[in-house]
Amino acid sequence: MYKAIQIAKNLKGDRGIWVIVALLCLASILAVYSSTGTIAFKYNGGHAEIHLIKHMVIAGVGLFLTYLCYNTHYTVYSKLAPILFVISIPLLLYTMLFGPEINDARRWISIPGIGLSFQTSDIASIALIMYIARSISMKQDVIKDFKSAFLPLMMPIIIVCGLIAPNNLSTAMLLFVTAMTLMFIGRVHLKYIFLLVLLGVGFMGALVLIGMVFPDAVRVETWTSRFGEFFTNSDGGYQIQQAKIAIADGGWFGVGPGLSTQRNYLPYSYADFIYAIICEEYGLFGGLVIIGLFLLLFLKCTSIVTRSPKTFGALLAMGLCLNIVIQAFANIAVSVNLVPVTGLTLPLVSKGGTSMLITCIAFGMILSVSRFIEQSASDVGKVEIKPLDESHH
Repeated sequence: MYKAIQIAKNLKGDRGIWVIVALLCLASILAVYSSTGTIAFKYNGGHAEIHLIKHMVIAGVGLFLTYLCYNTHYTVYSKLAPILFVISIPLLLYTMLFGPEINDARRWISIPGIGLSFQTSDIASIALIMYIARSISMKQDVIKDFKSAFLPLMMPIIIVCGLIAPNNLSTAMLLFVTAMTLMFIGRVHLKYIFLLVLLGVGFMGALVLIGMVFPDAVRVETWTSRFGEFFTNSDGGYQIQQAKIAIADGGWFGVGPGLSTQRNYLPYSYADFIYAIICEEYGLFGGLVIIGLFLLLFLKCTSIVTRSPKTFGALLAMGLCLNIVIQAFANIAVSVNLVPVTGLTLPLVSKGGTSMLITCIAFGMILSVSRFIEQSASDVGKVEIKPLDESHH
């Protein structure tokens, strides 16, 4: 315990981001413990502690990865970016062709012998963001040139998002928007960004056509049913209705920790709709705290961008932040029926091993950039200014 306190005292970088990580992990443990009560009753004889212990272990490993990535100089990620990008392509291909089909989608790869699985799109997302940040930073002098912008930037985005989209459209769209925003921040010419949008729309049209011919290859039926339900049913489908009941029951200050009733009716209450359970148990106040933490993260990372002396560090921090924050607000928007059901989890809060670990790694990278900026400012402050020799006056 003493050693943990000493480590906390010696943490560098933006303390606000460390607090955000800690509070989101705490919220995750409380919400997952409460929302897994139903599945514990069905499969574990009512022992929700099993899910709590497993989730706490994953959160502990995630925080260790955050600390490990924070202690790694962020320039190392620039060297790792092309390697991770190249690895992610065959992983996505393998998942799409041979991954186990769960809920009519192939998103996972099972690791033989140990019974664990991971979602390859999460790894590919962080790899692509690192790769884009590296490419933009290395080509700042020629970034407005078509050849320099198209091959190293636009094609990787189309390839990765194209491989993710058939089985996970929401993640592909999230990554596409993040990549496009990074290109804008990196001063890529607007006409090339517009061209990327056109390519994305064209690719989506091609996917829909393929899905109509080969429905097992692309989840077009799922997409159309979700969009159709959103635009034709103002009350939302069963999931949305239960989520709105949970939020309404919570009122201002909630029914209390562990006292949710909608967790018994709301599918995936521990993942896709965990925000609704938080609002039910902790009220509008608890829901606003979660929103405030993600808004604060965005403001903190914007500050990092404005203070970073290096382009790669600024783009890396902002890209990872955007991916987390946009996903968070997309998840929250689903619960309040502002957008169609997406299947996106609430970063660092929802139950899910791969998502939590990758999000913790992303936070560690952001904190690594923040630590470098803090050290650079400290070094500048330590520059010795010699007084003028009074004998010359």
